[in-house]
Amino acid sequence: MKRPLLLVALLLLIAGCSTASDPDPDPGPGESRWRPRPGVAWQWQLTGRVDTSVDVPVYDIDGFDQSRSVVSALHDKGRKVICYLSTGAWEDWRPDAGEFPESVIGRGNGWEGERWLDIRAVDVLEPLMADRLDMCREKGFDAVEPDNMDGYRNRTGFELTAADQLRYNRLIAGLAHERGMSVGLKNDLDQIPELVGDFDFAVNEQCAQYGECGDMKPFIDAGKAVFHVEYELPTSRFCAESRRLRLSSMLKRYELGVWREAC
Repeated sequence: MKRPLLLVALLLLIAGCSTASDPDPDPGPGESRWRPRPGVAWQWQLTGRVDTSVDVPVYDIDGFDQSRSVVSALHDKGRKVICYLSTGAWEDWRPDAGEFPESVIGRGNGWEGERWLDIRAVDVLEPLMADRLDMCREKGFDAVEPDNMDGYRNRTGFELTAADQLRYNRLIAGLAHERGMSVGLKNDLDQIPELVGDFDFAVNEQCAQYGECGDMKPFIDAGKAVFHVEYELPTSRFCAESRRLRLSSMLKRYELGVWREAC
C-alpha cells in the first residue's frame, strides 16, 4: 500500500533528526557526555555581563565569574555551556590563587596577572584542578575549556617536555570525564594527533592568521567540533576556508566580550 506523501515526509524528517549529520546531538544510549559535531555555531564571552540572547547552540563562558543561574538560563534556551578555566597558568585574581605554592608558579605568559604553572608537579596541581572542575560540574556546565595547555612550547621558567604536556593534558581530560563533562583541547597543535582521542572537541585561536587550520583536521575527521576564532583577520580572509574545513569560526575582539562576527 502506498503511504501518503505527508506521512513519508514526516518519517524522513524524524529519521534525519537522529543522524550523524546533526551538528549538536545529545548523548546517545550509554553515553554520558555531550559531543559537539563539526560546524556547530558558538559564542565565546569571557568578559562583561553574559548576553544570553545570541542565537547559537553553544556558549563558552568563564567558570569562576559566571553563576549557576547564568548556566541555567542558557540551558533554558537550549544552549550547551562550556566552562572556561586556566589549567596551565596561575591567575592572581582567582579566589583560589593563594592555594598555589610559589614553587609551581613560573614566568609570565604575556597576560597581566598570569604566570605559567609547573605542570610536572601533578601531586600539587591535580587536587587544585579537581576542585575547579568540581565547581564547573556543580554550576551545571556541560563541558570544560582548559586554557594554557601548551606550556612546553613556551618560556615557562621550567624545563617542560612534550611528554610532560601529554601527561598533564590527559590528566585534565580525565578529570573532566570523571565528572561527566566533555573537554576541549586548547591550541597545542603539535600534539593533536596524540590527543584527539582524549578530547571531545578543540578550541583554536588564530589558525588562519598563522596558516595552521589544516592541523585541526584530525578533530574534524573524528566528528568532533573545532571552535575557532580570529582576532586580526577580516572574515573575508578566513571564512571560505573555515567552511571548507567545517570549522566553527568567528571573528572576535581580544577582550572576548559580546561582539562577534560569525562565518
